[in-house]
Amino acid sequence: MKKIAFLVITALMLLLSGASAKKEPVPHIYMFGMAASFTDTIVHFTAIQQIDSAWIDTKNQFLQERQAYSYQLRDYLSHQQQLPHRTCIVFYSQKREKLEKKFQKMLKLYTKSKDGLQHFDVRHLDAQQFQFRVVSAEVIEENEEK
Repeated sequence: MKKIAFLVITALMLLLSGASAKKEPVPHIYMFGMAASFTDTIVHFTAIQQIDSAWIDTKNQFLQERQAYSYQLRDYLSHQQQLPHRTCIVFYSQKREKLEKKFQKMLKLYTKSKDGLQHFDVRHLDAQQFQFRVVSAEVIEENEEK
């Protein structure tokens, strides 16, 4: 009987702790994107940009609708640059300095090699070429309902 009570209490605690996670707006975050393809050596990096009114999951500090931001970069490269089928990811932080370190680390992966040769064609997209757009709270709520 004690084991069953313990299991029930444990299950309730897990359910309640999962339900306590909520989304909250933050005044701004910093973000950059990276895009690569398995079919060529071109790698794109966006400039570090400030994104206002982003939504963060309070439990794990994940940016809500991260995929929507990476899709923005993918769609830009596909439609504006005629470079389809890119794998795009975004990196973000509430602290610019932390993100700048991550940016330099990622850039180093594609520009420095042990043999001294450059194996990737690294291209930079400045803020005039590509700008992330804020994903609104309405979009986040719509996607949660699905």
